[in-house]
Amino acid sequence: MIERELVIPMPGGHCDAVLISPGTGPCPGVLLWTDALGLRPAKRAMARRLAEAGYTVLVPNPYYRLGTAPFFDPATFSFSNPEMRERVMGMVGTLYAPGVIESDAAAYVAFLDAQPETDTGRKMGVQGYCMGGRLSFITAAVAPGRVGAVASFHGGGLVTDKPDSPHLLLPATKASFYVGIAADDDATEPHAKDALREAFSAAGLPAEVEVYAGSLHGWCVPDMPPRGEQPVYEQTGAERAWAKLLALYASALA
Repeated sequence: MIERELVIPMPGGHCDAVLISPGTGPCPGVLLWTDALGLRPAKRAMARRLAEAGYTVLVPNPYYRLGTAPFFDPATFSFSNPEMRERVMGMVGTLYAPGVIESDAAAYVAFLDAQPETDTGRKMGVQGYCMGGRLSFITAAVAPGRVGAVASFHGGGLVTDKPDSPHLLLPATKASFYVGIAADDDATEPHAKDALREAFSAAGLPAEVEVYAGSLHGWCVPDMPPRGEQPVYEQTGAERAWAKLLALYASALA
């Protein structure tokens, strides 16, 4: 396996990132968008596991305009702490300024395609967690000719009442999709899964939208901070989601 630390020239400055590949020749590329806590050891570990499955994985620091990663230590972070929550949500908000993610996504796709470890003869995958689900949808719309598969796990804000809602971008994409929804997110926004299914159907896209019974927002990420005394990461559900991811890439990245 080959792991390279990178500094990528970007529209907004220079982005620290990691590229991990099997080291056995060019492989399909995958862009991994992090959750709100950003690039950190847990996301690197997920990228290594994906590389072991035969993919060249780019994990950028989405907050590169604000500094280099990591920004947070999940071992001490708490979303129930008002100051911590305000800081992270403020950072997330910087990504939603007009054109920011669109320009960044295009740059990451182009960079990944330019690497010798990437097989550009095969489609690219994009996956995201929490806010990364939204960013993955945007990436698929920015690069429809390259992105062949999109996976969102406990994605946030996929269906909104705004004109830039990610689900409204689906007609501009050409990918196969898998959307895994946390049970508590579904309880809060029960309409979202139906709106997604209707949008996928209207766009004529292969897609599966699934609610993980009993799961909490963040269940796929091993270092996700607990809610009080209640763990968020759930291994059985996370492994099931990982199997769905690999099946999606195996079928769609041809």
